[in-house]
Amino acid sequence: MDTQSLAAQRIVPNIWCSGTAGDAGSFYSQALPNTSFEIESRYPTTGLLPFQEPLAGEPLTVAVSVGGYRLTLVNAGDEFRPNQSISLMLNFDPLNYSGGVLAARAELDATWEALADGGEVLMPLGEYPFSARYGWVADRYGVNWQLMLTDPAGDPRPFVIPSLLFGAGVQNRAAEAIDFYVSVFSNAAAGMRAPYGESTGPASADALLFGEFRIGEQWFAAMDSGVEQQESFSCGVSLEVKCEDQEEIDRLWEALSAVPEAEQCGWLADKFGVSWQIVPENMGELMERPDAFPHMLQMKKLIIAEI
Repeated sequence: MDTQSLAAQRIVPNIWCSGTAGDAGSFYSQALPNTSFEIESRYPTTGLLPFQEPLAGEPLTVAVSVGGYRLTLVNAGDEFRPNQSISLMLNFDPLNYSGGVLAARAELDATWEALADGGEVLMPLGEYPFSARYGWVADRYGVNWQLMLTDPAGDPRPFVIPSLLFGAGVQNRAAEAIDFYVSVFSNAAAGMRAPYGESTGPASADALLFGEFRIGEQWFAAMDSGVEQQESFSCGVSLEVKCEDQEEIDRLWEALSAVPEAEQCGWLADKFGVSWQIVPENMGELMERPDAFPHMLQMKKLIIAEI
């Protein structure tokens, strides 16, 4: 199976874990094809906020590489949990397998079985109008995955694509969100859009059954929910943007942040409720500075010179 380029990935999905990041990293390294993990950083033993003290010395971030695509597991408390508002779509493209369709389907089925163990099936694995083999599952850690057998005659897509589901308070705003993100990020472009065509549950006729956009070399999907949703975007899954310099941090912060009370330690929420982390691309190096962690805890927008 082909891999994706870590060097080209400037936006990294971050998954909130309730003290389980190490276990989750080990689980994904076994459940997902061509996947590895490593403990990237640990909490310091001093200078923590009271709610962080039980995690002193424990893993802070765990890096997971899925076919070369980076995910970060963030260890924290039980304040948040991933939900269906941001899922990870896995595209099993027969063109990437020497055994063609049969090999791609076999790996999809094996991955599904592993992710569904201890999880919850939202759309059963089977044949759908848009794919000969597809299913949607929330794994044992609450992370949502969409597994799809890709049509080899279609345009190729990366193995991992984050998918944003617009429901609850942001129902029918997927197209607006695509236009907004394309306007905010440099080297971004909209892709295909497929409307529902008729009212479907809470989705209007012109709401998006499926849409996509690209930021740099990374693809994202966006869709409006066709069923009523109780949950929407949260810190359960956030999108970390690695910025070249303070100027880029300032620009993206100004464009994206829409919820002042959500601003903390480089985190923000945009007007749709999507959580972003706007950080320097050399964040790991900066955090090695003396007292960097307590300095960061005092910030909302990150100021590189003050970390």
